[in-house]
Amino acid sequence: MSLLSVGRLTKSFGGLTAVSNLSFDVEGGAIVGLIGPNGAGKTTVFNLITGIYRPDQGEIQFNGSSIVGLLTHRIVMRGIARTFQTIRLFQNLSALENVLAGYHCQMKTGLMGSLLHTRHQRREERLGIATALKYLGFVGLEGQAEQLARNLSYGSQRLLEIARALATAPQLLILDEPAGGMNEQETNRLVDLIHAIRDRGITLLLIEHDMSLVMRVCERIVVVEYGLKIAEGTPEEIKGDSKVIEAYLGTEHDW
Repeated sequence: MSLLSVGRLTKSFGGLTAVSNLSFDVEGGAIVGLIGPNGAGKTTVFNLITGIYRPDQGEIQFNGSSIVGLLTHRIVMRGIARTFQTIRLFQNLSALENVLAGYHCQMKTGLMGSLLHTRHQRREERLGIATALKYLGFVGLEGQAEQLARNLSYGSQRLLEIARALATAPQLLILDEPAGGMNEQETNRLVDLIHAIRDRGITLLLIEHDMSLVMRVCERIVVVEYGLKIAEGTPEEIKGDSKVIEAYLGTEHDW
């Protein structure tokens, strides 16, 4: 059974159909890329999966159960986390506090426990800090826990977003243009990080315009144009697909 199954997904905004009759599966433990030209509907697909939008038609199954209509935080609790094309950090909070915000969904202490600062709440808080520090180290931001998010480099902010998403303990991590704004060295670190995340048993679905990165990390690629799927296959199959070359990759490409 697929971890994520998208079936005949359709979403329109006014007279514009952003996603049309789109279907694809993501197997557990895979790294899958969703690519296409600007305006192809890729981020809309992510917004549908994560509950920001509700589809006009179609189904989204995660772990065999429908998640259509669930609120975003409920989808996170089911095991889906994401980053965004435009960085969305708490810029005036520290890196540690940003990751703790992701960990918060795992905390069980209620309002009264927090107000009374119970033993259980204190134990959870210590565990949360230790977990957040672990994820900061995992993405390479050890030593920057107390830095305000706004003072981190752009590439480090991207990594911080990934650390915050990982702190929700996802089964599926959705990355929206994770290499955007990164230099070559940072992109190479990101490639290693994506593989390390998968090695921890987390499935990845990503949008990325850096085709070199896509071809290096993805095992399967779904290609969309004007909200329609025009191709799906392995990187080698996608490289040689004439429809993909015409629609997106162009006749001159460098992989």
